[in-house]
Amino acid sequence: MPDSSDTVLGDVMHKWAADLFKVCRSLTGPGVRESLSYLTNLLPDLTTHGVSTGTKAFDWAVPEEWTIREAYIEDESGRRLVDFNENNLHVVGYSIPTDLWMDLEELDAHLHSLPEQPDAIPYVTSYYSRRWGFCLTHKVRQLMKAGRYRAYIDSDLKPGIMNYGELIIEGDTEDEILLSTYICHPSMANNELSGPVVTTALARWLTSLESTRYTYRIIFVPETIGSVLYLSRHFQHLQKATVAGFVVTCVGDDRTYSFLPSRKGESLSDRVAEHVLKHMVGDYDRYTYLERGSDERQYCSPGIDLPICSIMRSKYGTYPEYHTSLDDLDLISPAGLEGSFRVLQTAIQVLEENYHYKAAFRCEPQLGKRGLYPTLSKKRNTDDTRLLMDVLAHADGDMDLIGLANHLGQDVTTMLPIIEKLREAKLLSRVT
Repeated sequence: MPDSSDTVLGDVMHKWAADLFKVCRSLTGPGVRESLSYLTNLLPDLTTHGVSTGTKAFDWAVPEEWTIREAYIEDESGRRLVDFNENNLHVVGYSIPTDLWMDLEELDAHLHSLPEQPDAIPYVTSYYSRRWGFCLTHKVRQLMKAGRYRAYIDSDLKPGIMNYGELIIEGDTEDEILLSTYICHPSMANNELSGPVVTTALARWLTSLESTRYTYRIIFVPETIGSVLYLSRHFQHLQKATVAGFVVTCVGDDRTYSFLPSRKGESLSDRVAEHVLKHMVGDYDRYTYLERGSDERQYCSPGIDLPICSIMRSKYGTYPEYHTSLDDLDLISPAGLEGSFRVLQTAIQVLEENYHYKAAFRCEPQLGKRGLYPTLSKKRNTDDTRLLMDVLAHADGDMDLIGLANHLGQDVTTMLPIIEKLREAKLLSRVT
């Protein structure tokens, strides 16, 4: 993988998204397995798990497996107005097998379009109620004339398995950072594929490091049922081990950055996310937990209470292309993907260095004899010298690095070289 400083990284991630774009993913089925197989080629240690239909997961159960091969609507002349092979959003997710001729009036009850977005195909699903349906642009729907139409869906909905991917990167400690993304939407770029490709890039970077302080638990799950299932199996361990984590979704466009906090809003994840966004991005859209909508709902739920938040670009549900065919490869950009990677990478780096620090001496140490202070007294000290002294003046062991940086109005990444210089001089120590 290109180095994180290489601008080619965004192009690489965009290519991964393009490779996966036409795969028809859902909660279950061959599309999920194909996507996980692709990711395994990039992450050889990624393990794919399978869970049988009906498996209980708290108040939920793993649904039946859905497979779709072909679907279309054609008129009496044989002309196809809607064709699954042209866009896999054309079929309502989890549609049951269908082969019926019917009048337009009867067919209309099974059609979905967006009058306010006449060129967009909406994304519609029916995971837990058996039905069938088609999605189409409103322009095409308006052109359909009275007559008879064939509605054909070649699909299976039967007991099977639900798959998810898991990668554990062992660190120097058993404390864990969780990265979670989802693999259950068909051809949508920002809402679906940006999350897995940025997460994959982060995982490849982490595995390239000689060592990490934390263990990293990285999972690719179907949204909602996947995270619920995973928690039902691992929540007791996660409650003990997880110190921070992020749901990685909607990280592909380049319009804005967004932050959605954990339920309590005071976790280490929240603190590092807001610190990094403030210093790397400046202006960003801040939401509240009342505006949640992805798997943070499960990770932060009462009784689970994991410290999980989300750093995004345009948040799900806020941009006009969301859950439509307009959320395509043109909506995401190499710059948007790489920007998200860098922000999340920096957040991880800050977490890795977020120790409590304590000054080694009572009163100010003699810095000049250590080459850390000008030996010629002048009216003004340099900014670096002043910051060095400010760190020593506030390093009482009570504040972690993020708290210290916030208190001093500094960026953690700016302070790290000074912290290291003071540690080398044995003027500052980490507090266990």
